[in-house]
Amino acid sequence: MVMTFYFYDLETSGINARAQRIMQFAGQRVGADFKPIGEPDNWLIALTDEIVPDPEAILVTGITPQKTKEEGYTEAEFLKLFTEQVCQPDTVIVGYNNVRFDDEFMRATLWRNFYDPYEWQWQDGRSRWDLLDVVRMVRALRPEGITWPIDKDGKPTNRLELLTRENKLDHDSAHDALSDVRATISVAKLLKEKQPKMFEYLLGMRSKKAVLELVRAEDPQPFLYTSGRYASEHQKTTAAIVVGQAEHGSVLVYDLRIDATQFDDMNDDELKEKLFVRDAETGELPVKVLKPNACPAVAPLGVLDKAASQSIHLTTEQVASNFTQLRRSGLATKINNLYEAFNIARREKFSDAEDPDLQLYDGFTPDKDKTLSRAVRSADVNELADFSPDFSDERLAALLPWYKARNYPQSLTDSERRKWDEYKSKRVMNGLYGQLPLSAFGERLAELAQTKTDDKSQFLLEELTLYGQSIAPTIEADG
Repeated sequence: MVMTFYFYDLETSGINARAQRIMQFAGQRVGADFKPIGEPDNWLIALTDEIVPDPEAILVTGITPQKTKEEGYTEAEFLKLFTEQVCQPDTVIVGYNNVRFDDEFMRATLWRNFYDPYEWQWQDGRSRWDLLDVVRMVRALRPEGITWPIDKDGKPTNRLELLTRENKLDHDSAHDALSDVRATISVAKLLKEKQPKMFEYLLGMRSKKAVLELVRAEDPQPFLYTSGRYASEHQKTTAAIVVGQAEHGSVLVYDLRIDATQFDDMNDDELKEKLFVRDAETGELPVKVLKPNACPAVAPLGVLDKAASQSIHLTTEQVASNFTQLRRSGLATKINNLYEAFNIARREKFSDAEDPDLQLYDGFTPDKDKTLSRAVRSADVNELADFSPDFSDERLAALLPWYKARNYPQSLTDSERRKWDEYKSKRVMNGLYGQLPLSAFGERLAELAQTKTDDKSQFLLEELTLYGQSIAPTIEADG
């Protein structure tokens, strides 16, 4: 089949994919010429009653929980549309900051609704791509032909609404998902028109295999790397080198902007603090994880011509010198040993083993359970009421009552309903997983009402107050 692009964007109830939910999904399929294929998709997804949204998120999007409940699909209904209409063979699924944000929300949603959280991005010739790092790398290395925005503090910014404004591209309503999709398509078209070689090269680098040909653990060589974790003053771009392996096929890379000799006399605790934690003052992050399957923006060092060198404030001579110092220092061996301990501590800190909603990354689903998961997805409300699949994965067995409660509440047994009500009460009242407790939610709404005095904001805050009241009495009465 002919490859097509599917551009998509989400509006959500907050920024934390673990705690919050998708409220709007919009997307448009286009051809290689970026002309639309068919009509756009624009779906609301009903917010369920255990979720307390971030007030600021609702003020940005203008989408209230009430609107999603009145006009939206359940997550199960939404995902049937998504898998049928979006997940077509040979589709490149594209967004703007989607790898770090939208894709994470999609994976979490697929997981808790008994879909494989990864197949949508690789099966049947599909792939994913993130235009944000493409924009960043083009700005850093080949900026000609595009007007690049600066924020109010005089610093470079690549915010979608500013990029479209500076280049006179259509963007009717920032933070409306469909408007953002159309804007992202316009930016892609601009990049391909003004910098076609860089565009096609980075499109090819969405392949993990292509990335690993450049980002090698064996006989590693310096390469250019653009990431949001690097400093804005250097256009988010540096030269890096692989220094070790990380989890899930990822690699550890060292920033060759940094002289390794400064770490010679540090003890292990000092090294962990300096190597793996971004410096608040300088923005330096000596070591970070690069995920080859997350379409990173990487390029050969040879792309660094004189103009690009001035743009990112780094010369090939500096890179060569710091590479030599790194090899002489023996720091790479220390990095590998220290990272293992650092990563174990980090995983323990963020572990939420008691909640199946959050166990997406605790392992892959056995093949036997994938068959049972398909049966869950295809079951109607009556079939679910009597359905007791023998999952070998305990996470899926624990997820099933939650899936029923959110999508088919009539199918719950009395025992399941009591447990669900207890879970809702605990989550809403105590504010689990980064979600505001209901009391703090009310206090935040009152604070915002004092500063957000325009009519639209006041309406949204009133709606959020009513939503909070609507979920609190039910939970308290049922608890």
